[in-house]
Amino acid sequence: MSSISSGGRVQPARPGDPKKIGPYRVIGRLGSGGMGTVHAALDPQGVRVAVKVIHQAQAQDPEFRARFHREVQLSARVSGPCLIPLLAADPEAEAPWLATAYAPGPTLNQHLAAHGPLTGGSLHALATGTAQALAAIHRAGVVHRDVKPQNVILSPAGPRVLDFGIAHAADGTSVTRTGIMTGTPGWISPEQYRTGTAGPAGDVFAWGALIAYASSGRLPFGTGAPDVVAFRVMSGEADLNGIPDGLREIVARALSKDPDKRPTAGEAADQCAAVLSTQATQIIVSGNAPTLVGDLIAGEWDMPTLDDPTWHAPAARSRKRTVITVAVAAAIVGGLTGAIAAFGPGDDSKGPRGTAQAAVSTPTTATTQPPPNSTTSPAASAASQPGPEKMTDSGEATIATWKESRPARTTAENDSYGAMGTGPWLDPDSYPDVNNGTLTFHPGRKEVYVAMSDMQLPPVAVQEVAQLACLGLRHLSDLYPDYPYTEYVIVDTARAGGPGIVWEANFRTNTTCTTSATQRTADWRPDQPGLAGAQIPSSDANEIRVATDAVNGILGQWPDKSLGHHNTSAGYDREGRALYVWVDKPDWDNATRESWARIAASSACSALKAQAARSANWPYTRYASVITAADGTAREFMTSGTLADCPA
Repeated sequence: MSSISSGGRVQPARPGDPKKIGPYRVIGRLGSGGMGTVHAALDPQGVRVAVKVIHQAQAQDPEFRARFHREVQLSARVSGPCLIPLLAADPEAEAPWLATAYAPGPTLNQHLAAHGPLTGGSLHALATGTAQALAAIHRAGVVHRDVKPQNVILSPAGPRVLDFGIAHAADGTSVTRTGIMTGTPGWISPEQYRTGTAGPAGDVFAWGALIAYASSGRLPFGTGAPDVVAFRVMSGEADLNGIPDGLREIVARALSKDPDKRPTAGEAADQCAAVLSTQATQIIVSGNAPTLVGDLIAGEWDMPTLDDPTWHAPAARSRKRTVITVAVAAAIVGGLTGAIAAFGPGDDSKGPRGTAQAAVSTPTTATTQPPPNSTTSPAASAASQPGPEKMTDSGEATIATWKESRPARTTAENDSYGAMGTGPWLDPDSYPDVNNGTLTFHPGRKEVYVAMSDMQLPPVAVQEVAQLACLGLRHLSDLYPDYPYTEYVIVDTARAGGPGIVWEANFRTNTTCTTSATQRTADWRPDQPGLAGAQIPSSDANEIRVATDAVNGILGQWPDKSLGHHNTSAGYDREGRALYVWVDKPDWDNATRESWARIAASSACSALKAQAARSANWPYTRYASVITAADGTAREFMTSGTLADCPA
């Protein structure tokens, strides 16, 4: 990917703009419309976000405020591929606001105006990704109602569908006033023009028009007065010239005048993914083609990385906060539940490991480059030496393995530093003499090392850095699907007894980046031997019942019929005292895998807790969720934890 110094989409803040909205520091504007202003902002860790603030006039209207509250509820229901997740909101604030992840890049409209139609893999990736996004929206029982080029961002990581400003629930509960036409002329379905009906089929119609427009650069129903365009939508034929053969049939069906003849968004996504797969295998050596839809989109997507200097503003260093703020921050970061582990200067080679609890991750983009390695980096003096590319002992990280690690070499490795935020990693008031650490990489062990110096870190600071590293690396792995690392290791080089490993965790399985001391299993993590043991059938009636309850819990919550007892199973690792739940679905994309993992963790927790309440001698206190290959071996360990991790 190339790099562009275009200034991105961030505009300067204007007089009267807030300096801070909730926990977010405003650095500029992303746009303004009839409902409100969207501000560019940074969270306390320096992660980029977009914060929509409702205009004061609308905020004083009780009906509008109620509709905004409904928008927040709808947005919270939706997650999936190629969508921009809701991060936080305060609909009760004097100026109501909501924050979402920031997606850099131009809108589809802007890109077509500057560069012309999309072609090849990028066009097929756009069709697949946007259809997947709509399918996820519809599965959540929501209708978008304003699918158009201005609401699709072409980010470096793939297309992103945004703006639920006029979305409504499929059950009819609307965000907008009843009887008022919503949507944009040319992107409104025939049935909505005729009857005001705006269901999932209407979104599919607008999607078909979107792909036709992206293919040719021409509006499929032409331009002109709104009533003229409406007549063409209801009575005329769409301009399908320029759509490649692989997409023409599905787009034509999507643009059918009869909503019953249109495919669902899920069907459109599946058909486009099949076409995209064909495109990919034409240019990839046989046997090495990606198998996941998300990988296909990332592999075929070709958009430049934007470098907007506005985002690089230094973090604010307020000196007005008191020590009380530190205590509050310590209670928030990592979801602490009262107990904090002691990180004494004992064994230099080990530290506690973090565990996982399922949730949806929120992708961000970070491009800040790391500073030169300090003298505390083990590889600073050996940057030109061969790196540890071969697999070594897969046990716990040690100071020896840290010293084997090397500085960043690849683009993704260079972006790892920026993924941890553009501001200070630790609160500058609490730790005024602590600078950000340095990152080194051990490809053979799939480990990222975070070395902190300047002072011996107290437990709370270690946990803050641990959560920041986990969140940043998870975000980065979404941006770079082939990111090869799975674990992060924190090294405190200022310890009295010499450098020591103070934290080690798997950022891929710890999907909530939990760093609470009471949610850590230091001596256990799921592995292939444990899974193999769990696949041995049990004859114990209680074990069979609990495993069945866990599986039925997953099947009961899964949104379609693709899962059943033929591909979803549960069993016990007796040595590890763990319930394993696994599924054979290797073709899922990242968002679907994480959705399943969240449901699997919840179901395992419910089943284990219920049995633990019935029997004080129940031996199984741990759980793990796994996606397996066809031969039953682990393809990916998704989540793991203990009964202490389960919600009360």
